Amino acid sequence: MEAKIGKLFESVTSFFGGGDQIPWCDRDVIAGCEREVAEANEGASEERKNESIMRLSWALVHSRQSEDINRGIAMLEASLINARTPLDRREKLYLLAVGYYRSGEYARSRQLVEQCLEIAPDWRQALALKKTVEDQIGKDGIIGIGITATAVGLIAAGIAAAASRRG
Repeated sequence: MEAKIGKLFESVTSFFGGGDQIPWCDRDVIAGCEREVAEANEGASEERKNESIMRLSWALVHSRQSEDINRGIAMLEASLINARTPLDRREKLYLLAVGYYRSGEYARSRQLVEQCLEIAPDWRQALALKKTVEDQIGKDGIIGIGITATAVGLIAAGIAAAASRRG
């Protein structure tokens, strides 16, 4: 019996908590990436600067802090214009999709991951993110329907109670 209750609780927690497989990044990793970018800006090659900025962008969009995620999104959007190769563009689009997913902008995330899949249709990481985003959109729809049904039920109950008092 306890095992069934535990599984039910785990299922409900997973449903409402998201349960995605996208990794998180700690603040100390972000700080290390920031130091790396600062060092690269002191005379390193353009390639090394770009690589360190990409690592920092990755860390930021995988953060638990919304301000970090927003900063990562801004960095990636600014650098997307300068994507030199389809691979570079694919990576930036994917990270942008992660950032928008983490910030709760699921429709924008799905749009970006679809652009990413236009470049690399079989890329497993992007396919997994697309499924995660679509699952979240579905969950939000179910929750929205539940909230609407509850509100309609409460209104109907209020009307019925008011009518019974008059009669």
